[in-house]
Amino acid sequence: MDKVAMISGGNRGIGLEIARELHRRGYRLSLGVRDPASFHPEFDAFVSPYEARDVDAGRRWVDATIARFGRLDVLVSNAGICRMITFENGTDALLDETFDINVKAPFRLVQAALPHLRRAGNARFVQLASLSGKRVKNLNVGYQMSKHAVIALNHAVRRAGWDDGVRATAICPGYVNTDMAAGIADLPPDAMTQPRDLALIVANTIELPNSASVAEVLVNCRHEDLF
Repeated sequence: MDKVAMISGGNRGIGLEIARELHRRGYRLSLGVRDPASFHPEFDAFVSPYEARDVDAGRRWVDATIARFGRLDVLVSNAGICRMITFENGTDALLDETFDINVKAPFRLVQAALPHLRRAGNARFVQLASLSGKRVKNLNVGYQMSKHAVIALNHAVRRAGWDDGVRATAICPGYVNTDMAAGIADLPPDAMTQPRDLALIVANTIELPNSASVAEVLVNCRHEDLF
């Protein structure tokens, strides 16, 4: 397979599992990570520095990927943070950090990548969002606001790239067994959705034809009446 996939935060958790699955399926990989020197993947991949709060990082990574492979077929926007930002403790600094990483960084990444995705004819964009972008279940308002925003970003990519064959999907999980969830989840690790599960969902979704596009995938490890 000649297809090239970029994955932000591809060095651990969900991003690493997506990378492993796409590698198994023959994709050539470009992984954006904060510290490439400390990451040694067990498979062949181009590893590039990507610091989400750096306003030029997305464009540099896209340019480096195109210089290396000459094309781009899949962009997986996975990097993100979860700070507890309530009405009681919320500050501009906390909101700025969350929106810089969870919202503005994916926007800049898409902005740089979209011309290359359009040229592919059947490219895919995947935004790792959250069920917190679909409903408000707890009091972490800052995180919820950011995840609602990236779902809007996903639909904007879907609209902007549609005529050129770009299909966009927001993956919206509940608790996933990662370091991010470890300190906040009220479930044991084996009861949560596993990163491997999401990797399979992403890989299967991006391989659907242009005529079977899925806009959002809601994934939960427990029952909620809304879903």
